[in-house]
Amino acid sequence: MTLSKNRLKEFREKKKMTQEDLASKTGVSRQTIISIESGRYVPSLELALKFATLFKCKVEDLFG
Repeated sequence: MTLSKNRLKEFREKKKMTQEDLASKTGVSRQTIISIESGRYVPSLELALKFATLFKCKVEDLFG
């Protein structure tokens, strides 16, 4: 069962980043990235803001 739809994987792949790259840049584990991308885990506001800053977009663009 997925909790939410998001575009994190799409944004990550556009930047040609691996899950490990994204995890390293945001201070979380690769497993956390996998869980977020699959919709099993909803990131905290702090983590969502890190993603938005990294991808130069709004949180709503990723998780809206």
